[in-house]
Amino acid sequence: MKPTFVDDYAAITETLNKYNQGVAKADSSIMKPAFAAEATIFSSKDGALNGGAISGLFEGIDTAFKATPESRYAIAYIDITGTAASARVDTNDSSDGQCFTDYFHLLKINGIWTILSKVFHSHPSA
Repeated sequence: MKPTFVDDYAAITETLNKYNQGVAKADSSIMKPAFAAEATIFSSKDGALNGGAISGLFEGIDTAFKATPESRYAIAYIDITGTAASARVDTNDSSDGQCFTDYFHLLKINGIWTILSKVFHSHPSA
């Protein structure tokens, strides 16, 4: 069987870029295609578990974020095994100067890399 790592890496990068563009433009419609309908989002807030359905992310992006074309992000890594992958994305200067580290888990479903979960850390503002 021919290796698919390079093609899979490019496809995952494209999926993650949909998320990043949606954050920068404060428009969840750009990022929604990157996520499974069943996807989740979680973080730790004041030491407690915070999150749930991915719809919470979409609502927050559309109501609490503002477009920030100066936002910068880096895909720190993508780790692929067959049809499963994980990735880390670091974002600086998103809405109101916020910085985040996001961890994504993805599955290749019907040939398309799809985000199933996002776990993140929000860095304190300086």
